Amino acid sequence: AACVITDSGGVQEETTCLNVPCLTLRNSTERPVTIQMGTNQLLPNWTPGEVAEALANVLSSGRPTAQLPPLWDGQAANRIAGVLNSVL
Repeated sequence: AACVITDSGGVQEETTCLNVPCLTLRNSTERPVTIQMGTNQLLPNWTPGEVAEALANVLSSGRPTAQLPPLWDGQAANRIAGVLNSVL
């Protein structure tokens, strides 16, 4: 996708993992790291015109050059197993 427009927290994370710009139609997010990493933008109290403008800006800017957040490396299961092995 060139951009995703959502109100879903989970989709915000997925777009960040895939380095796809995301416009979130909400006043807040429980995933602030997606904003800090530069892949997500909140549009609080949005209007259709604001969404269209934000989408046009994203599409003209291209994909973000953000890095994945720390520990978003697909190795969570290995880290969990290591902790379990150390205490069992």
